[in-house]
Amino acid sequence: QVQLVASGGGSVQAGGSLRLSCTASDFSFVGSDTAWYRQGPGPECDLVSALLSDGDTYYTDSVKGRFTISHDNAKNTVDLQMNSLKPEDTAMYYCASGGRAGCWGQGTQVTVSS
Repeated sequence: QVQLVASGGGSVQAGGSLRLSCTASDFSFVGSDTAWYRQGPGPECDLVSALLSDGDTYYTDSVKGRFTISHDNAKNTVDLQMNSLKPEDTAMYYCASGGRAGCWGQGTQVTVSS
């Protein structure tokens, strides 16, 4: 079972930036689809962005133009660069890969104040 750890969250003011990283033990992101999800105060788990094995990317409409997903081959991480953060981006962020999806495992909290 793939063990993924999301890190890099924090508290920033609106307009600020954060870079999240997804790391994995004994697992390579190459050849796998990897996605970032977030869960706000409610129960919904929302797909934020995905990096597909063929290199294609997906972004939910609310983050297009502000977030960028990428794979760092040297570090074996999948990163989510988040710019122009808004209070509505406040959530626990999770990464998923290796055939799994959703908000599970060790997430990282992002809090954006107005």
